[in-house]
Formats: sequence, C-alpha cells, structure tokens
Amino acid sequence: MAHTLAITKILDVTHNVRQFTFEKPEGFAFTPGQAAEVGIDRDGWRDAGHPFTFTALPDWDDLQFTIKIYPEHNGLTEQIGTLKVGDSFIVGDPWGTIEYKGRGTFIAGGAGVTPFIAILRMLRDRGELSGHRLIFANKREADIILRDEFDAMPGLDVVYVLSGENKGGFEHGRIDKPMLERLIGSTDQHFYVCGPDGMVESINDALKDMGADPEGLVFEE
Repeated sequence: MAHTLAITKILDVTHNVRQFTFEKPEGFAFTPGQAAEVGIDRDGWRDAGHPFTFTALPDWDDLQFTIKIYPEHNGLTEQIGTLKVGDSFIVGDPWGTIEYKGRGTFIAGGAGVTPFIAILRMLRDRGELSGHRLIFANKREADIILRDEFDAMPGLDVVYVLSGENKGGFEHGRIDKPMLERLIGSTDQHFYVCGPDGMVESINDALKDMGADPEGLVFEE
C-alpha cells in the first residue's frame, strides 16, 4: 500500500545529503534498517520505485529519510533535491534484509550508511552501543554523513576511511582485507555491510577469507 506523505522539515546534512522529515501514517510500522520503495507526488515520478532507508526510529512521531542528492544523474534524486516543505513523498510498505542481529561491526560506504543510522540510534537509546564499531568509507572528509552524531554516540568506536584525501586522524585508501585484519581483530561477531555492490561483495569475500561466519554477515540481498 502506498502512502502520500507531506514533508514537514528539510535539513542539509552535507553538501549533497539532505534529511527529510515527513508525516507518519497511523499504524505505520517498520524495523530499523528497513527501506521502502519511494516516488514523489509529481507527474512522471509517482511510480519511480527507488528504495530509501528510514532513518527515524519506529517510535518517533514522524518518518525520516537521509538522502544523497545526485543533480547530475537527471533522475529521482535530482528531483528530490528540488523538493520543498509541503511537497510529498509516495512511500510503499517497508521491506529489507538489514536488521540488527547482535553485537558487531558496521561497515559502510558513502550513502550505504543510511540503513545503519536507525540501528545505531536504537542502540544508543537503549544504552547498548558499547562493543560496536562503525567503519565508514568516503571519498573526502566533507562527504561524511552525520559525523557529529556518530562521534557523540557513547560507546561506539568509529573509524573513518577516506579514499580521496590523506589526512591525519583518518584511515586512507579503500577497505580491503589488510585494512579489515588491522581494524577488526576477532571475526567472532556480526558484520553489517552496506554500500556499492562491488564494495559489499569484496568486503564479504574478505571477511569470509578471514574466518567470519557467512551466517553472521548482514547485507541487502
């Protein structure tokens, strides 16, 4: 079932990422990490069917997406970048295979961090972040989504990886097996992986080579 939901607030998170807060239908339920197929209430875009992850928590009064805008793609996110308060999303039913299954390491590339935002917020509110790590890869420091919020999460160990800049305080390069071996330690934990398809595949392969249980790998299938 699709819902037409008006935007109530828009916030710039980075130079190309915006956070949209919008109406929540009565009885609408989802699990942190889940997404929905989304269009916008404009001619030609109502059935766009692009998945975006909810970054609100289920008990919030509103829903929220945190979306990277691609003006050059001439597609849905370019259109979303022009939305204003009062415009509407068309949101389908929640779905997805990323959900919290236990203590572990979250590995994200760029906008692939969005399924983890609600999960980490949930763990923060429960006081259960200790022992979790976020390894977050971006091209540049300016691209890091919600850095201040992640840095302020008590008990969360955060490692930022930059591929396009070499700066003090950041890992440099791409997340590969040698980097994972250096950063992770024991593979006796869950691993949550989200990002571009090639990145997810290579990280999952590296983790399995390191001895991680394939059943402990959580990613969008």
